[in-house]
Amino acid sequence: MKITIETLVNAPLKDVWQAWTTPEDIKQWNSASDDWHTTKASVDLRIGGAFSSRMEAKDGSMGFDFAGTYTQIMEQQLIECSFGDRVLVVEFLAGANGITVRETFDAEPTHSVEQQRDGWQAILNNFARHVEARR
Repeated sequence: MKITIETLVNAPLKDVWQAWTTPEDIKQWNSASDDWHTTKASVDLRIGGAFSSRMEAKDGSMGFDFAGTYTQIMEQQLIECSFGDRVLVVEFLAGANGITVRETFDAEPTHSVEQQRDGWQAILNNFARHVEARR
């Protein structure tokens, strides 16, 4: 099953793309709630290149790595990657009111679709706030 989420970012496309693809930015926005944070991030933005983010609970109780490989890149338009046996497609769509960032990803069997949608949407909303706050 595929899940799609999106947000509108009121910022120039170049700023949105940079915040999505820069490790220092990723560490600032990549969390679903205030009690989590991303402690490390790496980006090798090329087809076949790897990405990784270390997400941890701030109390140190748990953490995990989100990592994969870029499979398609269209500069400032689209990023596709695989992580495990799942696929994520991120679209950057310019419109009159800003940039719509749309993520479509394969659901996983451990958590409900609602939990996955809500968690990924919370991260995407943090992303939009981060980019807009930099302006």
